Amino acid sequence: MANIASVSQSQLTNRRKQLQRERQIRLFQAIWRSLFVGGMASGLVWAITLPDWVIGQPEQIVIEGNELLSSQAIRSLLPLSYPEYLLQVEPQVIANSLESQAPIAEAKVVRQLMPPGLTIQVKELKPVAIAQLSKPLQKVKNKTSPPERGLLDAQGNWMPESSLLSLAPNFQLPTLKVIGSSQQYLSHWRVLYQEVSQSTIEVLEIDWQDPANLILKTELGHVHCGSYSSRFVDQLAVLSRMQELSTQIKPSQIAYIDLKNPDLPAIQLKN
Repeated sequence: MANIASVSQSQLTNRRKQLQRERQIRLFQAIWRSLFVGGMASGLVWAITLPDWVIGQPEQIVIEGNELLSSQAIRSLLPLSYPEYLLQVEPQVIANSLESQAPIAEAKVVRQLMPPGLTIQVKELKPVAIAQLSKPLQKVKNKTSPPERGLLDAQGNWMPESSLLSLAPNFQLPTLKVIGSSQQYLSHWRVLYQEVSQSTIEVLEIDWQDPANLILKTELGHVHCGSYSSRFVDQLAVLSRMQELSTQIKPSQIAYIDLKNPDLPAIQLKN
């Protein structure tokens, strides 16, 4: 019995020493983790405040993919105040700001550490038509109420005309014009523009003010198409076959070309 008691006491002593060592190891590990995390945090603060990781001037921002807008114009829209710490810049905030202010469909902002700066890749909206709600009103007391105008790209994305011209004052506006409420034509615009752009007869204006009668202003004169339908491409094909019309009838004598039924085209002459 004495031997058993002696062995048990020895085991208990060893166990206490083992537990004490384990506590010391855990305490050492906790202290090491605290020092490591503190060092990392201090290093991050130090790195952020490094002069070499600061955007000090707009030239440190590289713009890629722009054709319509100059790099300088795009940089002028960035929500940055120099100097700006690189790691504090929020790429998505900058991208959203550009997409809301300029004719840019998509912007992607990437930080660059060496050398410090930003790379901004943009996908621009390329205007193909002038869009306005209605034709200019008649002058009243030498004043004219200008119609609301904007620009459309081939996909139907709208942008303010004034916004684009303020950023690209030398931009040449497209010759095609579409008149009417966008609610009437926007769902058809992508297909309609593709058909018009492929026509051998130049279309200068698309008047959609009356949904029951789409009117085209072309080099041959005004063309009445009726309601827009899948037969619009047939109407353009008939119009192309009338290319020599001006050699037979003076354009000044034609009131409009009636293509509401492309199988039975007609010419309405002026009185």
